Amino acid sequence: MRILFIGDIVGKIGRRMVKENLPELKREYNIQYTIANGENAAHGKGMTKAIYKELMGYGVDFITLGNHAFHKDEVFELFEADKKIIRPLNYPSIVPGEGFKKVNINNETLMIVNLQGRSFMESIDNPFTEIDALLKRESADQIFVDFHCETTSEAIAMGYYLDGRVNAVVGTHTHVQTNDAVVLDNGTMYITDVGMTGYKDGILGIDKEAVISRFLDQLPKRHVVPDKGDGILSAVVIDTVRQTIEPILIRE
Repeated sequence: MRILFIGDIVGKIGRRMVKENLPELKREYNIQYTIANGENAAHGKGMTKAIYKELMGYGVDFITLGNHAFHKDEVFELFEADKKIIRPLNYPSIVPGEGFKKVNINNETLMIVNLQGRSFMESIDNPFTEIDALLKRESADQIFVDFHCETTSEAIAMGYYLDGRVNAVVGTHTHVQTNDAVVLDNGTMYITDVGMTGYKDGILGIDKEAVISRFLDQLPKRHVVPDKGDGILSAVVIDTVRQTIEPILIRE
């Protein structure tokens, strides 16, 4: 199975980069299924019904989220409609939405799991014990994990923890692609962070001036996600048969 995973789509520029590049990426890499992290797709925070429909129209098959999963109220309607979208598994069980879903691709079952880290992030349930519990009660031909976390140490720990139990663990959230794509000892394909898809000449997809100013004076600043400018697309191609993981970085 050949899976394309697109890292954190940020705002309008990120969505444009998907529109302009996804069809060719699918052809070039013979992609069977496309997953994207969309937690920043709605102008930097959250997901709306219109943007969900837009991304699906561009050829995205499935969307994972993260710590901004509930920033837009419309996401509740997407969860209720049982769309191809999940929020982190380790939110408390009373939280709407699901943390994993299974899809059928060419007579194989792919289980897609979304986890969220706890280091320097919201104190939600433990992602390590939650994925343990899930793997004890659910099975699939292929298992893909999007681990949305802040620190490289927590991401790497999850990779080793799941090595041999899932097909792939890819990191999201820090918006910078790491140069460590690898097949671990027991066959799990891993990368600490896939990187972002959005405004190239800012800081993590945000206009750089306000971010730099915050570092200078420590005062709150409004983060501006530009609608115009050059973009970047960060992704990985995962081949579960050949056991390969190939990072992709497209710059305008």
